[in-house]
Amino acid sequence: MTLTLHPIPNLPHVEPGDNLAVLLLRAMAAAGLALHDGDVLVVAQKIVSKAEGRFANLADVQPGPRALELARETGKDARLVELILRESEEVSRVAPNLLIVRHRLGFTSANAGIDRSNVPQPEGSQDIVLLLPQDPDASAARLRQEIIATRRVDVGVLIADSHGRPFRMGVVGVAIGVAGLPALWDRRGEQDLYGFELQHTDVAVADEIAAAAGLVMGQAAEGLPAVLVRGLRLPPTFGTAHDLVRPKDKDLYR
Repeated sequence: MTLTLHPIPNLPHVEPGDNLAVLLLRAMAAAGLALHDGDVLVVAQKIVSKAEGRFANLADVQPGPRALELARETGKDARLVELILRESEEVSRVAPNLLIVRHRLGFTSANAGIDRSNVPQPEGSQDIVLLLPQDPDASAARLRQEIIATRRVDVGVLIADSHGRPFRMGVVGVAIGVAGLPALWDRRGEQDLYGFELQHTDVAVADEIAAAAGLVMGQAAEGLPAVLVRGLRLPPTFGTAHDLVRPKDKDLYR
């Protein structure tokens, strides 16, 4: 399998209400990129959240008692902590400058994915933050259907975010929304080179694609929030990012 990853340049700054499918297709056409059947379009979470208007102003947030308590423990802005709690179903770990929660979408992440980076701010303010999409799988499905309706090509769409990991340093791209491709590739029952039948090999293929695209997108001022991935040969099954969430009863580290 030979993969190519094409950044989609010159996307405009995304505003609430923008049609991402239109913006992406225009930018691809201007860059001379055509979609083919089997391509996967990886889109950064931030531009999806911006198009869906998932901004919050900390000036409008009144922290409750639990947020004030956690703010004292972490040193974080109590208003931000309040938003994190609203987006979460439980707190996992607390330490100075660290608040890890189980997001309402099921995965465990720092700050519930709420972020200030690459978020436009009014002059003299740093109070605008960006939340994750309300339903990233649904967002990916809508984007995919709009692209298919316009271009008549069978493509997959993946919404990627950057997550830390409890036992490894550094962030890595992960899939939080998936449409038109498997999120997990179950290879159990296949044989390895020596005829051994695989027993536990369930590949998080959507996360692997997100991580590869992250190398092209970057994390700072690169301005490349979408990547076209070509050359994947995946099983013809569709999944969602929810498939990647380990159920609570199988999480040995809770």
